[in-house]
Amino acid sequence: QLRKARLHVEKAIKEKKIFTVQGPYPIIRRLLRARGWVERKLPLNGRQRKQQMGYQKKQQLEKRARDGGDELGEAVLNPRGEDDDKKEDKEQCNEDSNDIHDLMSFLVQDQVPNFLWTIRQSTIDPELLQRIEVVNRYPRVQALSTKEGLCQSLQKLSWFEQVDLNTFFPRCYRLGIMEEQEAFIEDFRLTAARSLLKLALEKLGDRPAGTEQPPKSTKVPGWCRSHVSHPIPSTVQPGSPLYPQLLEEALEVCEQHLGVLGHQDIDRNTPSPCRTCIAWDRFLQEYYRVAHEGVRLVLSREQRKQCQDLLQRLGEQLPQLGIEGSLNVWILKPSAKSRGRGIVCTTRLEEVLRMAQSRTATPVGVCEWVVQKYVERPLTIFNTKFDIRQWFVVTDWKPLTVWFYRDCYLRFCSRPFSLRRLEPARHLCNVSIQKRYKTSQPDPRVPRDRIWSNKHFQAYLAQLGQADAWHEVMVPGMKAAILNALRCTRDQVGSRKGCFELFGADFLIGEDCQPWLLEINSCPTMSPSSAVTRQLCANVQRDTLRLVLDRRDKPTCSIGAFELLYKEAAVTTCLPVGLNLMVEGCSLKKP
Repeated sequence: QLRKARLHVEKAIKEKKIFTVQGPYPIIRRLLRARGWVERKLPLNGRQRKQQMGYQKKQQLEKRARDGGDELGEAVLNPRGEDDDKKEDKEQCNEDSNDIHDLMSFLVQDQVPNFLWTIRQSTIDPELLQRIEVVNRYPRVQALSTKEGLCQSLQKLSWFEQVDLNTFFPRCYRLGIMEEQEAFIEDFRLTAARSLLKLALEKLGDRPAGTEQPPKSTKVPGWCRSHVSHPIPSTVQPGSPLYPQLLEEALEVCEQHLGVLGHQDIDRNTPSPCRTCIAWDRFLQEYYRVAHEGVRLVLSREQRKQCQDLLQRLGEQLPQLGIEGSLNVWILKPSAKSRGRGIVCTTRLEEVLRMAQSRTATPVGVCEWVVQKYVERPLTIFNTKFDIRQWFVVTDWKPLTVWFYRDCYLRFCSRPFSLRRLEPARHLCNVSIQKRYKTSQPDPRVPRDRIWSNKHFQAYLAQLGQADAWHEVMVPGMKAAILNALRCTRDQVGSRKGCFELFGADFLIGEDCQPWLLEINSCPTMSPSSAVTRQLCANVQRDTLRLVLDRRDKPTCSIGAFELLYKEAAVTTCLPVGLNLMVEGCSLKKP
């Protein structure tokens, strides 16, 4: 066995086939070994050893579960209160231990790996990292892969493309930046005014058309740690009538906003709609009563016509008017967390500002929270919310080269969609959130593992008579959004030849089938949560290796479901060698 190991190692060194894998990537390890690569295992620190033991224990439980049946498996693997999602990005795979691979790893301990696949670069020695030829991570991707970074980067889109950011990215603000916090407050108020016009038109009898009766509880819809918002005291006595100027003030604000959108404020002294004489605190309290407490609005025929006319004109100027609904729901997200952790949803301005001010121990220039307009009118399947995880690979930033993966998957919530009940089970599609609700089943037609492939989704669309929506609307929209995000961030990401990175973009689909970009994840999870993701995650890892390794030696090889989305034309640069710059002219003389 030693002779066999030495021969294999000598060949791998000669062909530059030494690799290192850190993280839960058994498929990457297996595929590379099948290609004749030899792994150099880096030493584990104390924390990693503890995580490895946990992974081995989990494997033993999985084996027992398989032997004991599905019901037993679910009970064993998901004990009440266990926080499995914390382990997902920390597991250190120990596949094929104590065999010939361990021996070969020992024989290549003095070799610099030619290929590194890691869950995070910070665990790798910086000096060693610089010497590795191919690495699966780029430095400084926070401008793309954090919520704060993406929000900030996309604000610069107009410098790169003549594209309106509001056509694919829900409005987003960094609450730690005072200017953006003020812009959010103005946006919240304007949205409330527009929503009041919509509610005035929707009211039929005692409740809005097409929505549920508000819960009898006095609690405000939303969640915050306990998943229930605390009610905010109202300055209005229960049962008191709305003040008569409420609708007129909303009409006035929307009319002024239209003037600003039409740039009428440039040539005349038009104040901001949110800096008028309206008492906004009172206005919002009254709006809350209409939107969340079921108080009726009575309007004249002329007012109804004004509302219809204003909303039609606003719709021509505001691309997001159709998705923003009428309840003014906003979603707060920790700027640098993943898997739905720490997300808060609310319909109250006071609560958003309180959350933004509650944490002050953050580094200068770092925002702890971003707030984004919630898509109140998403496309649902069987009255259940879903989102789409879409993969893509960047193989170069200069020139920008992007590959789009044709296969993706849908993630369902565990309970029916409702804007009157905003608990995570109905609104956060993250697998790590939804697996807490294993006993919930929104509709018998939704799969128990709450995952669909894009092919299943296409078949569903065909049943609805929208077979072309996937290829003609959704996919082109996702491609455009990804490319716009990359163009905004390429100057901030650390570009290094030989690096590549697999990203996972999350999209929500609107009622009109238009995709809306929510976030982009660096190092997306490859841990299978269903039969669908088990197959798709294995496929995308296989095809990524084909793209970044096999294609170097054989450009015509198969790259699976990847397709070239964009490759920037090479720009020739003139070297400033031998240039003679001068300014010719004469001095001015007094007459």
